[in-house]
Amino acid sequence: MRVAVLVSLGAIVMALGGCASPNMSMRSEPPEHPAAENAAAAQSAAAFASAAATASASQADREAGQPEEEAPPVTPAEAPPMVTYDPWERLNRFTYRFNARFDEAIFLPVANAYRRVPSPLRSGVHNFFGNLGEVDSVINYALQWRLHFGVRSLGRFLINSTMGLGGLFDVAKKLDLPGAPTGFATTLSKWGMHPGPFLIIPFLGPSTLRDSVGFLGDYGTSYGINIGGLYRGDESWALGGVNAVDQRSNINFRYYSTGSPFEYGTVRFLFVRKRLIEDEALHAKDHGKRPSATAPAGK
Repeated sequence: MRVAVLVSLGAIVMALGGCASPNMSMRSEPPEHPAAENAAAAQSAAAFASAAATASASQADREAGQPEEEAPPVTPAEAPPMVTYDPWERLNRFTYRFNARFDEAIFLPVANAYRRVPSPLRSGVHNFFGNLGEVDSVINYALQWRLHFGVRSLGRFLINSTMGLGGLFDVAKKLDLPGAPTGFATTLSKWGMHPGPFLIIPFLGPSTLRDSVGFLGDYGTSYGINIGGLYRGDESWALGGVNAVDQRSNINFRYYSTGSPFEYGTVRFLFVRKRLIEDEALHAKDHGKRPSATAPAGK
């Protein structure tokens, strides 16, 4: 009976989340210009050291009885507003509460039970679904015209599918080919689509309108290619449920764990702001397309 319930829950999750898709979790991508990033990091470190030296000098002046210079006021550009574009807030809050109850009653207990599975088995499952996602990454890197990343994803898929026994072992990572998954939502961002309104998806959680469209695009790609026949038929439901549980077990977020009455607003702001930061990094050369730090997040 318990097995039947778990399988049914997996089917519900996959009906909304898509079969065996590895793109449910938030991911970041490596910079396209490491040298520039390193230079920026060095400049930030130098600025931090200068600020620390100034603070030390101010402390010495206070101890010597000298008047302290007033610090300049913080500008709006330095402190982005907490305003986030959320025209469907009433529906989103209802869905957020529903997801919290579903997670507490069903999803999280199943994920916690899955954590008791030996680590090598869980790593194999995680690597397997990650390897399937490399095909979607190859296609989207090509659409983004970032062909060098696409070639790397293709190499990872070929190496892990053969030497890694169907993707159970991440051999490519040991060969200095780390994973950098991408999806259709990033492709839309690359070609100028804004994240749009904040959106809470049932069972899946925080998202944006663009991310939702991207999720459907990723699932459509996987369903159309149908690697090994895994995305159609009865196998898809079982694999989709396992994939959903595996991803939940790797996410440490707990609903209402802080006890703050402002959790929804905080999650909304942080999620959308993260997307805007990723967009800004993706469009590092397109200064005219960078999101404004003073604009409401997501609008």
